[in-house]
Amino acid sequence: MADQLDNQATVQPVAVASSLRDQVATIKRALIGSPVRKWLLWTSLGIMGVIIATSIGQVLLNRWNQPFYDALARRDMAAFLHQLMVFAMIAGGLLVLNIGQTWLNQMIRLKLREALTLDLIDQWMRPARAFRLANAGAIGVNPDQRMQQDAAHLSDLSTDLGVGLLQSFILLVSFVGVLWELSSGFVFHVNGWPLAIPGYMVWAAFLYAGTASWLSWLVGRPLISLNSDRYTREAELRSSMVRVNENVDAIALYRGEDDAKRRLQLDLGTVLGAMRRIYTAQINLSWVTDTYGWITVVAPILVASPVYFSGDISFGGLMMAVGAFNQVHSSLRWFINNIGSIADWRATLMRVADFRIALDETDVLHDKEKRIEFADNANGSLTFEKLQVASPDGCTKLADQHVEILAGERVMITGEPGAGKTLFFRAIAGLWPWGSGRIGLPAGETIIFVPRVPYLPAGTLREVLNHPNGHAPANDADISAVLAEVGLGRLSSSLDRVGRWDHELGDDEQRLLGVARLALRQPKWVIIDEAMDAFDGPSLRRVLSLLEKRLPGAAILNIGRGQHNNQFFPRSLTIVKDSGAPSLKPAHVRAGAIEPPPPAASLHHRK
Repeated sequence: MADQLDNQATVQPVAVASSLRDQVATIKRALIGSPVRKWLLWTSLGIMGVIIATSIGQVLLNRWNQPFYDALARRDMAAFLHQLMVFAMIAGGLLVLNIGQTWLNQMIRLKLREALTLDLIDQWMRPARAFRLANAGAIGVNPDQRMQQDAAHLSDLSTDLGVGLLQSFILLVSFVGVLWELSSGFVFHVNGWPLAIPGYMVWAAFLYAGTASWLSWLVGRPLISLNSDRYTREAELRSSMVRVNENVDAIALYRGEDDAKRRLQLDLGTVLGAMRRIYTAQINLSWVTDTYGWITVVAPILVASPVYFSGDISFGGLMMAVGAFNQVHSSLRWFINNIGSIADWRATLMRVADFRIALDETDVLHDKEKRIEFADNANGSLTFEKLQVASPDGCTKLADQHVEILAGERVMITGEPGAGKTLFFRAIAGLWPWGSGRIGLPAGETIIFVPRVPYLPAGTLREVLNHPNGHAPANDADISAVLAEVGLGRLSSSLDRVGRWDHELGDDEQRLLGVARLALRQPKWVIIDEAMDAFDGPSLRRVLSLLEKRLPGAAILNIGRGQHNNQFFPRSLTIVKDSGAPSLKPAHVRAGAIEPPPPAASLHHRK
């Protein structure tokens, strides 16, 4: 078990080469092509209208300051009570608008996440993409986190930051004019000389907020890379925990708990280290933001006090000017208040967008390498012409350069350990297109590929057996008969029970269920990758008998060790490895360096 854990590759942070422009453009394309784009558009227009109405209410509330505080200064009870009624009406309207904005904000979050996640799932589940991405180095590690957690986090951050920025901009536009008008009458007296500065408080607010924003960005910028590193480390820890949970039987049998615990502790240590670096950067940022926050309590009064003490404005006018200054400054300091969230958003955008870029570009992975030519054979045969399958350690090929397999033939394809039998299987399936030569497929036919471990989706047993690409769903009598023929008759009473069949059934039972599904689908072409090697004598005899009975005219190619019935597989071919042939070289996509793909991975059904 120690060796197993030590041999797991440590995932390093992705060296991202895509720019912010590329990332934003990628997310934009995803949203434009989303089925909820119209809903997002109308909701965005709605929240813009609510924010504009709220800004008008804020302007009215700011104007209310002067008569209210002047009434207090005059000790005018009637005017005071009247202004309280005015305040109640303004505040009531703003309350309704705030609740409406909150609801629209939540709906945008929901639909934005739906759009992003559906797009990523759609891109990920394109034919063979998930397989190729899994062999594409660090960018293909933990795609589940990028599609589930990162997409959700990006949706929340984008909504909050976008709505906040829009609100700050509209408030800024609304109150700059108010503050400019209020400060137009400000006159400073220097040694008896009057000095008027047009828009004095506006310039003061811009200078004050601009200085704070620049310092905040200077101190907070490292949070972008630190947050990205933390998300990568969190993904590694979760992946390790899932891997341990999926292998608890082997860990217990090999007494590997200590080694598993050591790996989990190491992964946890990297997460905690990343968090410590983030916290240190956040504390440094807090020194800047909190200092400006305390200064802001008195800053507008200090700016306007010379004019107030000279007697040029009343106390109510002072409070109105202070309120307008605070609104303008609050809008301008949006960047300061959200520098941590902006850094987090930037890091999350980088992870989601680079993942989608990699999904697009993984189709052209190793684009400088030669590719195997695929074509259709009009005579319905399967042919291999000078086929060489390239890999990082050489080429896999058939001993015979020209091979033709006719419909209905049963062929055993064997090879020494390490010859690349699974790689050859993937090449026929089109998952591994790198190499040279030609593969001719039977025109108009669907080839069913059977991997070593069958794919059993979660759902009812009936859905598992009818999945996928089969003919019309089989009736209960046919399903029960096939299950009995492979020795799984006990499952006939569980056809409509929902379960995780890949967990409930043992490895041999899963393979037998895969054979039963194959018999129910009745394909004309079947290619098997070492799935039959694991069967013992009685199980193998049942499987061969079932195939003989249920698929009498099907062409069956079995890739394996060759320890099977020669009467069932009268023809044999041999796979050999040519280590001296040119090997596959790694290519690159913008989203990160692509490493040479590993030689082994699970393969599911392909049409």
